[in-house]
Amino acid sequence: MTSHTGSNPDWVHHRLKERGLRTTRPRRAILDIFQRKRRHLTARNIHRAVREAHPDVGLASIYRNLELFFDIGVVSKHDFGESQARYELAHGPQEAHHHHLICKECNKAIDYPETGDDEKGFLRRREKDLSKKYGFKIEGHFIDFFGLCRRCKKTGKEGRMFSQKRRGRFHETSA
Repeated sequence: MTSHTGSNPDWVHHRLKERGLRTTRPRRAILDIFQRKRRHLTARNIHRAVREAHPDVGLASIYRNLELFFDIGVVSKHDFGESQARYELAHGPQEAHHHHLICKECNKAIDYPETGDDEKGFLRRREKDLSKKYGFKIEGHFIDFFGLCRRCKKTGKEGRMFSQKRRGRFHETSA
């Protein structure tokens, strides 16, 4: 999975401190996992990794801290159609905005930045038009594209579409 580079975790500790929150051992452990793994992780992925060093940290603590991190803008939370959220560490208050390509077969999520002025201009105009039309203050957006990654295409899985039960929000179809 593609990751961001050059992340500096100091801003995260500052964000916690400015909100009157401590950098507890479980919070440090979660942040460390994000720094080491650098990919889109589920709460269970994080819990398994944290338990290696801190066996007393429970899954409920992981969920609680991930939601706190999401609320204060430290992590992004994504629904890639798997019936469980995936999280990724934001890489600073000025993080470059990116979107995702998600493989419907293996669930691989690939980050890709907004590229070119055409795409950025289109999205800015669309946000402005939607804000005006609906009187809605847009603060951000996520765009996810679903399909098949190179590896799954090569293995001939493009004819198989996944079922609603297996992937959450998609319907079974034939190719």
